Amino acid sequence: MDYIILDIEFNGRKFASELPMEVIEIGAVRLDSTLNHVDEFSSLIKPVYFSKLNSFIKKKTGIPQEEIDIADGFPKVIGDFEDWLSRSDEFLLFTWGGEDLKRIVFDTRMHKLDDSFWTGAYYYDLLKGYLRYKNVTNDVSVEAAVAELGIPAEGSAHRALGDARMTAEVFRKVAEHLDLGLKQQFKDQFSNSKERRFVKNAVRMMRNQKKFQTWETFVETFLGAKVDLTDEKKNAELKAYFESELEKIGTSL
Repeated sequence: MDYIILDIEFNGRKFASELPMEVIEIGAVRLDSTLNHVDEFSSLIKPVYFSKLNSFIKKKTGIPQEEIDIADGFPKVIGDFEDWLSRSDEFLLFTWGGEDLKRIVFDTRMHKLDDSFWTGAYYYDLLKGYLRYKNVTNDVSVEAAVAELGIPAEGSAHRALGDARMTAEVFRKVAEHLDLGLKQQFKDQFSNSKERRFVKNAVRMMRNQKKFQTWETFVETFLGAKVDLTDEKKNAELKAYFESELEKIGTSL
């Protein structure tokens, strides 16, 4: 089993737009079964939209515009990356949060490529694992974890390979404390984090007031006025989330 620590950078924009943000850099580190650093992957990607990097992204990443201009497009780079990953007989992806894999899946679909490689891959959210290890709830950055663990900071933050290297060092430091059985696969979500947080907070409020409601009553008296539930998939997803939050507090309706 190889451990692949993945990081991506994506472009941004200064204004609201229906056009998608895209992956502009992929960086990855391969650790073998004994956590030895054995290989790396790094590539810039020329986006279809917002190909001119705005000042914030330039400052944050330090990626030169002229290098983006001559970079290969996503189909070529993702093909190369899949080939690189396939050098491992078996691998588990590690990401800091769930955004990296989601962005890759979204770009794969945008380019009308087969996404089965990515939806079928297992990944471990190292951010969640680190929070469980530290017994805290507030998110932390990779840089903060590096500092907390006393790992010497090297390389460039907010460049994909540099961040992947830092994340790999965090993994190596805490690996023995992690339950890798909590690996997961990409799952489409039809609600956003704000909507799920809204439901979670509402369930906590019901717990504190000891006034529990069924989903239908909850929607009618509270949620329906604040969240658009016309999408049946979103409605079903939030209902399942509502029920799971109730189950966590030991309440059955």
